[in-house]
Amino acid sequence: MNEKNVKASSKFLSLVLRHRPEIIGLELDSNGWADVQELIAKCQSEGRSLSREELDEIVALNDKKRFAYNESGTHIRASQGHSIEVELNLAASEPPEYLYHGTVGAFVPAIQQQGLLKMQRQHVHLSKDKETAIKVGGRRGVPVVLVVRSGHMHKDGFTFCLSDNGVWLTDHVPAKYIQHGV
Repeated sequence: MNEKNVKASSKFLSLVLRHRPEIIGLELDSNGWADVQELIAKCQSEGRSLSREELDEIVALNDKKRFAYNESGTHIRASQGHSIEVELNLAASEPPEYLYHGTVGAFVPAIQQQGLLKMQRQHVHLSKDKETAIKVGGRRGVPVVLVVRSGHMHKDGFTFCLSDNGVWLTDHVPAKYIQHGV
């Protein structure tokens, strides 16, 4: 599968496994898992060519590790970023002292007032390093990196979870814990 097809198929899988499984008639379980054979069959019935080998390649090569198989390899799910209600069963974890959030300048005034909100997703997404936050913010324009005092938040009783692909998740970051980064 060439890089262009991998990227297109990965975007489609993100849509189906994170936001709209119903567009191909797929049902996720309460933890966001889909049966691999059913996913492949439903994709093919919608005119999207997808084999198990191609799915394996997408899971292995996705630079953000957006997808994961269960231990037996019979089910697949998105690692995080859902706008539909799923329970990822992630354990609460103590975050590092600082985490980072990439955005663009147009959103900064609202963030300074309201903090970071999960919006249509289930969680606010935070990065462990500035480089990742720069990439995230750069998808929509010139990136602005916000530094989140996550260690202080945790001490104040906020809960954090670490997704399978290394993204830190929390429900809300109040403005008082945010400072401008790079």
